Amino acid sequence: MNGAESLVRTLAAGGIEVCFTNPGTSEMHVVAALDRIPEIRCVLGLFEGVVTGAADGYARMAGKPACTLLHLGPGLANGLANLHNARKAQVPIVNIVGDHATYHLRHEGPLTSDVEGIARPISKWLRTSRGASDIGRDTAEAIVAARTPPGQIATLIVAADAAWSEGGAVGAMAAFERAPRPAAEVIERAAAALRSNAPMAILLAGDALFGGGLAAAARIAAATDAKLLAPYPFTRLERGAGRPSVERIPYVYEQAADLLKEFRRLILVGAQVPVTYFAHPDRKVSPVAEGCEVMTLAAPTEDCAGALESLAEALSLGSGAGVVEKPERPCWPSGAITGTGIAAAIGALLPENAIVVDESMTSGRNLLAQTRGAAPHDMLANTGGSIGIAMPLAVGAAVACPDRPVLCLSADGSGMYTGQALWTMARAGLKITTVIFANREYAVLKREFASLGLGDPGPRARDLFEIGRPDLDWVSLAKGMGVPGTRTTSMEEFAKVLREAFDGHGPRLIEAALA
Repeated sequence: MNGAESLVRTLAAGGIEVCFTNPGTSEMHVVAALDRIPEIRCVLGLFEGVVTGAADGYARMAGKPACTLLHLGPGLANGLANLHNARKAQVPIVNIVGDHATYHLRHEGPLTSDVEGIARPISKWLRTSRGASDIGRDTAEAIVAARTPPGQIATLIVAADAAWSEGGAVGAMAAFERAPRPAAEVIERAAAALRSNAPMAILLAGDALFGGGLAAAARIAAATDAKLLAPYPFTRLERGAGRPSVERIPYVYEQAADLLKEFRRLILVGAQVPVTYFAHPDRKVSPVAEGCEVMTLAAPTEDCAGALESLAEALSLGSGAGVVEKPERPCWPSGAITGTGIAAAIGALLPENAIVVDESMTSGRNLLAQTRGAAPHDMLANTGGSIGIAMPLAVGAAVACPDRPVLCLSADGSGMYTGQALWTMARAGLKITTVIFANREYAVLKREFASLGLGDPGPRARDLFEIGRPDLDWVSLAKGMGVPGTRTTSMEEFAKVLREAFDGHGPRLIEAALA
């Protein structure tokens, strides 16, 4: 067995079922091993940012890692933006990167680079395998590291000669670590706080936003009048009719401060104290009200869902559902296309058990309000702020959950970062409906410019925020990558095409020309 085969067989033995990849010459022996070992499904991306973003989306919905396979330092560098987002999402990924043969490095060939140096900022665990006999062991340790709570990126760099040399062996897998529950005194302190009459909110993140953790949080909120909140950059949130009511902290500072101003206590469950994305000369770093007492029930590395269940027990709560959202669909919109209208159409038509991937920071700000009572669904958001994640994230979610419809919401500017994901959707026949908010500008940058007191942008500054001249033609771009698309110019037309897309069986793109 050569090193490459030991790598792939160890991945399969460790529960890795999917490899998102864009390989190169240094990874050819790994590709050959993947060709011989059918247990791992390979999904090709035409750009590494698609590969890494898809691995993120898969982990969010599957609850376990996929692996990536990337080519040398430049290939890894191409995928860094979405690995940054995945690191902030705290999801498990086994990131495999090929490197030159050990004896070839000294020749400083064109593609030679410091692969470890590139990988270090986004990797919680990092190692280079330089011999065939090391690869199986290193792969097993990478899988265990990736699955260490709450989930992290483990990067294994594999020298080409280690991959092609004989002497490989399947690595022995250590037991996966389980997240510990918080100490009893921490649980009791939170319970005592909740028994008080002070206005209180519980800020949830990680697995506290879905499944048993969210159900326990809903019971606690119903019994104590605490408000359930999610950070703006959340990883996964279960919502819709019959699901607990959770309000997302807004991106806009003034709106976030207004939401948080009433609370005298804030309990963190897998979350950090909310902070602004960027510094501002005239604002605090955090929108949390002055004098608000912040306490941590569970750190991200702890069992957040278990902590909430323990807290519910400490409060002597039963197993009821708590307060849940009532079924309520918005009215069908009409007239010119607007962000609010698109949100209403989605709320009216969203199919049950859908997965919604949202990267429409400006145009989609009414989405949560309009889908509060829609059919039960999961929502995935951009966790790290690096744009171009929506379509890759949707690919990974669809691969993880092939029987669930996926709705991908992207602005036109951010969509251009990783539009190659459309090709992967078409090739894999993924049931993804992609909606492009075509406002032909980086609208969020215009708002940020004004919020800093810089007034209206002049012609040269405005030229950096607007992406017309020429206008992007998303229907033609999608068609060129095998995805049928429709450009809509009215809300009636948008709703009709959206319904058709949800009733279809493959990928579809809708370009919404915003008024």
